[in-house]
Amino acid sequence: METGVVIVAAGSGKRMGAERNKLWLPLGGEPILTRTVRLFTSHPEIGEIVLVVSAQDHEEVLKWKRQEKLKLTVVLGGAERQDSVRNGLAALSSDCSYVLVHDAARPFVTREQISEMIRQVRRDRASIMAVPVKDTIKVVGADGVVQSTPARESLWAVQTPQAFLVSLLREAHEAALQAGKTGTDDAMLVEWLGHTVSVVRGSYENIKITTPDDLWFGEEILRRRKGEGS
Repeated sequence: METGVVIVAAGSGKRMGAERNKLWLPLGGEPILTRTVRLFTSHPEIGEIVLVVSAQDHEEVLKWKRQEKLKLTVVLGGAERQDSVRNGLAALSSDCSYVLVHDAARPFVTREQISEMIRQVRRDRASIMAVPVKDTIKVVGADGVVQSTPARESLWAVQTPQAFLVSLLREAHEAALQAGKTGTDDAMLVEWLGHTVSVVRGSYENIKITTPDDLWFGEEILRRRKGEGS
């Protein structure tokens, strides 16, 4: 049963304040996109890769793909992330039974974590990576007044990759499209269908690079990992 990955790289990255897509910014001397994609091209259990990009980045990504000699499929994204994932799912081959959905701006997930997600999804059909929140969370109304304080022990911050049986995730996306349902992540759509989703504990280093501060933190993570491996 082949496992594929849909890497979503179709965002604009406005919060980074860069002149071009943040995924081209250097991290440890390499573009963020290169680091993220390599995590999956080098993984022995990943059989195919679909990279979802914006129209404005399409030509540059194709050039980059040729230069890096990468074996992957490049498809255009949609207006929203949900549309982009759906386009990515449509590009997977019929041989693909399981799929990981990953944010291109998360270059710090490890090979071991990817392997664990694959093991988990083959057992549970739907699984997400997440970490317990460290801070107290408040629910605040539009008037700026605290409405409630959920128990911190029950709150987890969701990361990617998220992993699913391909047929299940396609069903969830199609049902959401027909119903006009929007989810903040893919697991939410699967939950909406009534399916259970298991959780794999991730790492606080598995950050999504969104702002300039994240780039600084990312460089620190690389330096620490290099030191541990020396």
